[in-house]
Amino acid sequence: MTERIELEVGDRVVKLSNPDRVYFSVRGETKLDLAEYYLAVADGIVNALYHRPCMLHRFPDGVDGEKVHQKRLPRGAPDWVETVRVHFPRYSRFADELCVSHPADVIWAVQMSTVEFHPWNSRRDDTEKPDEWRIDLDPGPLATYDDIRRVAAIVEEVLAELGAVGYPKTSGGKGLHIYVRIPPVHGFADVRRAAWAFAREVERRAGGLVDLTWWRKDRDPATVFVDYNQNARDHTIASAYSVRGTPEGLVSTPVRWAEIPDADPHDFTIATVPHRYAEIGDLHADIDDHPYSLDTLLEWAERDERAGKAPAEPS
Repeated sequence: MTERIELEVGDRVVKLSNPDRVYFSVRGETKLDLAEYYLAVADGIVNALYHRPCMLHRFPDGVDGEKVHQKRLPRGAPDWVETVRVHFPRYSRFADELCVSHPADVIWAVQMSTVEFHPWNSRRDDTEKPDEWRIDLDPGPLATYDDIRRVAAIVEEVLAELGAVGYPKTSGGKGLHIYVRIPPVHGFADVRRAAWAFAREVERRAGGLVDLTWWRKDRDPATVFVDYNQNARDHTIASAYSVRGTPEGLVSTPVRWAEIPDADPHDFTIATVPHRYAEIGDLHADIDDHPYSLDTLLEWAERDERAGKAPAEPS
């Protein structure tokens, strides 16, 4: 077994130890395969993570082993790996989290056994002002991916009426995420209120297919939860192009709206996405060019709050 190799990543070199260690048991992809996947989608993963505080999901023994949730940058980082300091008021603590600005940052994280990248929806210039509104379609245990597709069609319809440009991606699991760029002028509480108001409108149009009941145990298991709470402070989900910690090496993959009716999330893996990326590039590349003001959604939130409806407190 090879003990260590060196990878040239642009103008930097990253040493990769144990490159032959198997990380994904279904097809046998290794740590080196994981690094080569991220190199193949380098522009896309950097675009998704750029200057965002990033929590790492590390799997030192491969994805069938223990998962480590790492907020603080692991020790031993090269001088060129950047961080951003964030505050966690609940615990009265600070953490210096990875702040990606170069593909080598991602490959160094892989060297530290990172498989999944979970960025904040704000950037280091002002970590308290999100610039990304996230719509998370989360199926209940009895809901199907066809149900997700039906709700996604409603989401697309409402976004179009609002004049917002949504960027969908598979979750790498059973759900679907849609990202909308927003000006970084609101705090987390207002972004979450806007996301809740949007979810309420989707629920109204979904004919019982969406259930926004707060506690999972109280929801209809055959419905979809539009999880507005993913916009709360310090809540993160896997980024675009992040591999997920599954034996198949599933990838949270950007898709076109027109692909959603037919695309199967299980088709997007570290074995297939590089070829797709080489053909079509990063479908989220121009997300920064289409910011959407939340003013209308905040008006909807105020309307619903006056009617006695309000989002549950974030957990």
